[in-house]
Formats: sequence, C-alpha cells, structure tokens
Amino acid sequence: EMDAFGLNFCHGLGLGLHERPLISRLTSLREPIELKAGMVFAVETYCPATDGVSAARIEEEVILTPRGAKIISLYPAEELPIANPY
Repeated sequence: EMDAFGLNFCHGLGLGLHERPLISRLTSLREPIELKAGMVFAVETYCPATDGVSAARIEEEVILTPRGAKIISLYPAEELPIANPY
C-alpha cells in the first residue's frame, strides 16, 4: 500500500513551500538524510475521510534544535475540528 502512496511525511521549509529534504518511509531508509540543528520541517499527517475520496492533510511546523524538535506552528493541530482524537 505504501508503494502507491506518494505523500511525503516531512519536507523542508524555507523560501518555498515544499523544499528538500523530503522525508518519507518510501525513500529515507535507502537514502538517509542527516538532520542538523536549525533545519525547519513541515511534518504532515494524512487523514482519509470515510467516503474513500476526501482527505485532510494537517501539517505541524518544527525546527530542529540541539535538544530535539520544537513545534513552532501557531495553531495547535489537535484543536482543528477536522483532527481525529487519536
């Protein structure tokens, strides 16, 4: 099923909306990416609707710090009406 799923789970942010590095279960094990403090990413979740057609993609923006990832999104995803409680 993942072979047909082209969505990246994480991508870089900068001057453009979708920048490298692109992090995905499909490619990251074959082509590992070195993560460094100061990198900024959008971590995406994919939530398909029960109709089998619609879906929501919710992103959290994070910055990597020497102590780990820090969420910098201005609006908490768990408060979005579309977000699932799990």
